[in-house]
Amino acid sequence: MAAVLTTLKNLNRGEVYPGLEKKAEMLFSGLENAARAAGIPVTINRIGSMGSLFFNNGPVNDFEDAKASDVNLFRKYFKSMLDQGIYLAPSPFEASFLSTAHGEGVIRKTIDAAAIAFGSL
Repeated sequence: MAAVLTTLKNLNRGEVYPGLEKKAEMLFSGLENAARAAGIPVTINRIGSMGSLFFNNGPVNDFEDAKASDVNLFRKYFKSMLDQGIYLAPSPFEASFLSTAHGEGVIRKTIDAAAIAFGSL
């Protein structure tokens, strides 16, 4: 119980969330830029350190919109990322989460791998 209280006190100081926001902005904007550079239409929904990438042109506001995404492109993207050592959730309908353990080097590696993956689509 003491560990939980210590964690909550640290979070309450407000030092963690700005760093997570910066990392999430770096990751998700990097993914979006890499997709656009490769000519791959994506929609990224993000709030805080959680985000989802959908292979479609329009906004994704609900499950019907998400189902309209190109699942085959996601499968190819997922496989390419996995082959490059980047482990993603295996479903195109799941979110990705950043934590304080994800450093800028890991984020850059992920964006670079995504650029390769998008380029292969």
